Amino acid sequence: MKKLISQGAEAKIFVDYISSHFFDSPTIHKIRTPKSYRHPQLDTKIRTRRTRSEAKIINKAASFGINVPKIDSIDKETQTIFMTYIEGDRLSETLNSYPEKKQFTTMQKLGKQTALLHKNNIIHGDLTTSNTILSEDKLFIIDFGLGFISTKIEDKAVDLHLIKQALEAKHFQNHTDLFTNFLKTYKDEEVIKRLEVVEKRGRYKH
Repeated sequence: MKKLISQGAEAKIFVDYISSHFFDSPTIHKIRTPKSYRHPQLDTKIRTRRTRSEAKIINKAASFGINVPKIDSIDKETQTIFMTYIEGDRLSETLNSYPEKKQFTTMQKLGKQTALLHKNNIIHGDLTTSNTILSEDKLFIIDFGLGFISTKIEDKAVDLHLIKQALEAKHFQNHTDLFTNFLKTYKDEEVIKRLEVVEKRGRYKH
């Protein structure tokens, strides 16, 4: 039986708890839904391209040892990615309830994973605590729907800006300490310096 667990502008995400002859554990079905406002052929082309791009980025991340869901298969007819279900705590919902020490070590894990992404020029595009799961002792990054490949320092700094904003919004009580612990393991000084520029630009827009 499939259960809808998330619905965004681009896709619906279901978890399937029923094992089949293809899978021996729960699976995630990420289905890019058709858009009625687009011409059908154009819509199919766009959804196909984005599905392939996301799958390629996830597989690339996995090849570099980054903790991401494992892709089982892709249905090209329905633009569906089948992935392993990550059992664990979504940080947006649980980080605040952790003891302080666990909060800090968790952010250090995320900093290390993000550094690996950026070292290999993978930009997440939506790096928030909603897209991170702590499973036992491993920190997973999920949902690469907005991900892309880039060598630009600016793009990497924007990823950092997104996670910092998420901490300020949802984990405001100690967001400064949380982000400091993230940076302890992220370490790329060039990107961190560019983050200051990105933040200043954001303030000038308001």
